[in-house]
Amino acid sequence: MLPPCLPSKIVCLGLNYRSHIEEIKLPMPSLPLIFLKPSTAVIGPDDKIFLPPGWKRIDYEGELGAVIGKKAKDVPEDIASEYVLGYTCFNDVSDRNAQALDGQWTRAKGYDTFAPMGPWIETEIKPANLKLETHVNGEIRQSASTSDLLFGVPKLVSFISGVMTLLPGDVIATGTPSGVGALKPADIVEVSIENIGTLKNFVVAAD
Repeated sequence: MLPPCLPSKIVCLGLNYRSHIEEIKLPMPSLPLIFLKPSTAVIGPDDKIFLPPGWKRIDYEGELGAVIGKKAKDVPEDIASEYVLGYTCFNDVSDRNAQALDGQWTRAKGYDTFAPMGPWIETEIKPANLKLETHVNGEIRQSASTSDLLFGVPKLVSFISGVMTLLPGDVIATGTPSGVGALKPADIVEVSIENIGTLKNFVVAAD
């Protein structure tokens, strides 16, 4: 299966689950902390996540992805849901060593294959209270509810569209809960979200 959309950009959230903020012992942000992944990082269900040459620690981050359905600029929060086509599973794969070395997240988050999404876009659900789980080799690593989001989808669409125009097919990756951890070659990582499905990917070393 191909990725369910081909975004012009992926807008990701850092520190957006209370459990994850507590896990890494950082203060609660007063505004959404956003960063970008390039469209070239996108892969689909059952595709391979390639660990880059020289990798030291690559983490999974299971997330809810909101897919934009129509052009959005300066959208009021109370009508933001009208701009969302639907929802999908997302894995914000991250190079922790590059993140620490660079002091910013572009390289760490932007490698090819570091934005798995799928298996499809579910258009008939509400995002406010969905169970999210991440499994590695069948072992549960993350389990949370989207009710734990610090900033919900309407707030995110409104805030981000006030910064940059969102285009149809763009994806907002809403952040990850506690339980992030490392991947290694031959791992199978699965992100499952209630009423959406399961995104499964295989981990291999590029070298």
